[in-house]
Amino acid sequence: MKQAARRSLRLGLLAFGAARAATGQTFGDDVAFLKQHTKVVVLTDGKTGARVATCPELQGRVMTSTTRGEAGPSFGWINRELVASGKRDPHFNPYGGEDRFWLGPEGGQFAIFFKKGDPFDLAHWYTPPAIDTEAFPVASEAGDRVSFRKPMSLRNYSGTAFELRVDRTVRLLAAAEAFKELGLTETSGLEAVAYESENRIENTGKAAWRKETGLLSVWILGMFNPTPATTVVVPFRPGAEGSLGPIVNDAYFGKVPADRLAVKEGVLFFRGDGKHRSKIGIPPRRALSVLGSYDAGGRVLTLVQFTLPDGATDYVNSMWEIQKHPFAGDAVNSYNDGPAGPGTQGLGPFYELESSSPALPLRPGASYTHIHSTFHFQGPHEELDKIAVRALGVNLFQINTAFVK
Repeated sequence: MKQAARRSLRLGLLAFGAARAATGQTFGDDVAFLKQHTKVVVLTDGKTGARVATCPELQGRVMTSTTRGEAGPSFGWINRELVASGKRDPHFNPYGGEDRFWLGPEGGQFAIFFKKGDPFDLAHWYTPPAIDTEAFPVASEAGDRVSFRKPMSLRNYSGTAFELRVDRTVRLLAAAEAFKELGLTETSGLEAVAYESENRIENTGKAAWRKETGLLSVWILGMFNPTPATTVVVPFRPGAEGSLGPIVNDAYFGKVPADRLAVKEGVLFFRGDGKHRSKIGIPPRRALSVLGSYDAGGRVLTLVQFTLPDGATDYVNSMWEIQKHPFAGDAVNSYNDGPAGPGTQGLGPFYELESSSPALPLRPGASYTHIHSTFHFQGPHEELDKIAVRALGVNLFQINTAFVK
């Protein structure tokens, strides 16, 4: 890139960041708003400004977090209009939140979002109430953690019934632990907040879960505030398609345009601007246990790390169709919100960073735990750059110029 173009890009990002800072909600603003409409459990270590806000009545989700206490930036996207309305949509209630618990698969002959015989379209897509509108009762809480327990009964598109219990714990991570989790050494001048959700599901029924009749998977989704300068970064395992399969599934909602998805050597870039409805997925043979995003205007580097079992290849397929390969799904996903069609509005806007467990053939009484950790860093460019290189394999300049021709 020419020097003038680089300077123009940098000035544009800085100007955008200043505008964003002047209009953004603080963590205190968001928590005060949430408390007007629902119970909020705020996690803190009592030593730093790191805070995490969870809502038991909104499925125990992490709604938002911050590095700097009440006056700090609020990183999670919150659908204020929906939360304040008290209304419930039978299809889906996008309340927002950085970490919410879902179960897969969404589509296909083993879907739990569609009733048997219904077509796979938006009019017939219904999120199960147990993961959409029902509360997750608090089982225990301390200053830096809160645990929820939720029994569920579900039935898939093929008619298979599932009885299960979800035990979910959200825990604030100390800075030293957060860096250790990422395999990093602490760097100077950075503000950070990090937390993990530990999501355990147990088959409480009398029948084993079998591939022939459908399996479930743990699915964790984080909704974040989009900006024109936000880029999602997904490292992947390079290699021949003959042995590892395709690099990316970009056909969920129609093929992603080339100016919104860039596949480079060992890493792909995806726009997180909330302006074009699109979704990507990375299959398990390609997936690594980390992905992230960078908001160049706000200088916020977000990382997600998750459980990725060695050798697991059966992941539920959530494509909206009767599938030839119902266990050829993705381990990693990212969604960018936008209008579903001409003259329509999106759900947000927001973008999502998502992880899934393998398909789970659990016998009665057996369980599985999927851990999904989220890290936000703000601070000097050179320090963020070190983290990006170590965790994602690319520097900030490569991220910022991923779509520059």
